[in-house]
Amino acid sequence: MSGSKKSELACVYSALILHDDEVDITAEKIMILCKAANVDVEPFWPGLFTKALQGIDVTSLITNIGSGAAAPAGGAEVGPGAGAGTAEEAPAVEKEEKEDSDASDDD
Repeated sequence: MSGSKKSELACVYSALILHDDEVDITAEKIMILCKAANVDVEPFWPGLFTKALQGIDVTSLITNIGSGAAAPAGGAEVGPGAGAGTAEEAPAVEKEEKEDSDASDDD
């Protein structure tokens, strides 16, 4: 694993540990945890993580992973009405298609 990836991962784990212990996530505390784990971290990483997590509800960030709340992939529609359909609409479309195929079987 490259030094940069190792530094980033160490900061992620440190931030999670601090959050789990209900301690404010600061660059100094991230550095202390990294040093305690004998991980050399590039000096900009702790500050970067502190700024990125400032004002963020880390609990909701963790629990919403994979919920579809992330930014859309490249080429996806963005803006009002984009992806406005609901999960309930999808089965209705499948049901209509099924009825159409049943009707064609009777011919």
